[in-house]
Amino acid sequence: MTEPDPAHLTLSGVYFDGRTSRDRAATLEVSGGTLVLRAEGEPETRWETAQLGIDPPIPGIRRVLKFPGGARFETGDDAGVSALEARLGRNRGLGRVRRLESRWGTALGAVALMILFAWGFVAFGLPALARTAATATPDAVLATFDRETVELLEGQNYVGPTRLSAARQAQLQRVFRQVTSRVGGSSPYRLLLRDGNAPDAPFALGANAFALPGGTVVMTDQLVRLARDDRELAGVLAHEAGHVIRRHTLAGVYQGLGLSLLTVAVTGDLVSAGTFAAAVPAALLRNGYSRAAETESDEVAARFLLREYGTTRPLRNLLARLETLDRNADEHSVQGGSRVEDLLQTHPGTAERIRHLRGLEEQARRR
Repeated sequence: MTEPDPAHLTLSGVYFDGRTSRDRAATLEVSGGTLVLRAEGEPETRWETAQLGIDPPIPGIRRVLKFPGGARFETGDDAGVSALEARLGRNRGLGRVRRLESRWGTALGAVALMILFAWGFVAFGLPALARTAATATPDAVLATFDRETVELLEGQNYVGPTRLSAARQAQLQRVFRQVTSRVGGSSPYRLLLRDGNAPDAPFALGANAFALPGGTVVMTDQLVRLARDDRELAGVLAHEAGHVIRRHTLAGVYQGLGLSLLTVAVTGDLVSAGTFAAAVPAALLRNGYSRAAETESDEVAARFLLREYGTTRPLRNLLARLETLDRNADEHSVQGGSRVEDLLQTHPGTAERIRHLRGLEEQARRR
């Protein structure tokens, strides 16, 4: 095969004069620094090669050469145009890209790299971005989230007024103040006691506790009744305070609801934050926390329990009772899956959490 000589090159194609859409069969002759175009029904036209524009190559599309005044010449002679590009030094970078694209191995490698990048972003990038945004979210926005979320929880009957006696409520508020004063954090903590089996609720929360981004902790009457003593409830409250301190709730909601909401919160747009808060309850109750978030909060609770009572057993026992809904259950009542099954779960299982709490206690005793 003879390579085209770019110094004396003739290309066949069609010509557009830049004024109408009509094409004309044409030839373009390149000789030295001169271009000579001969098109049907048109006088011969000459240009300097410096006046020529060459569009980048697109696979499957005719090559396009452009002239002053909007005229253009299109040809299927890709080899000829490529030789001309090489001579004139045009589209060098794009030519290398084109060569890479034309190789199957390179193209498949690029696709695999894109898939790997997308997986890495979802698995690691998005959580990291969500944590950063949660840390940067202003306190005023957090307060809006809490207020709007509580209004929604109560307005849509997710929770009802507590049925606990005034004396019992006051006792639990004292426990909560004791817990939050010990675990620290700068949030304006408050404890809301609510009925988790409210009439007409979309679904029953039952025995439950959860933290809102701004420091509000909601604990249901059913959880209070499931506990054998206040040490167990203190462990749960310390765990929820851990979520507040590390802003797990907010990071989890950001991650679950998508990137667009991150900028809303970080910029402190209170109007949008109110709209955003409408999605918080569903995300909060549906998604739960990640394995890392639960582990971190359990460690906050463990430090509190070990300092106050010298053991993490109260929380271990209550976790077992929540898992089995058996008031007679204790930490030994929960049977865990295999290590492999535990590793494959996105959220830590109760047995795994109990093992972790027990391990933290054993570590503390060895010190």
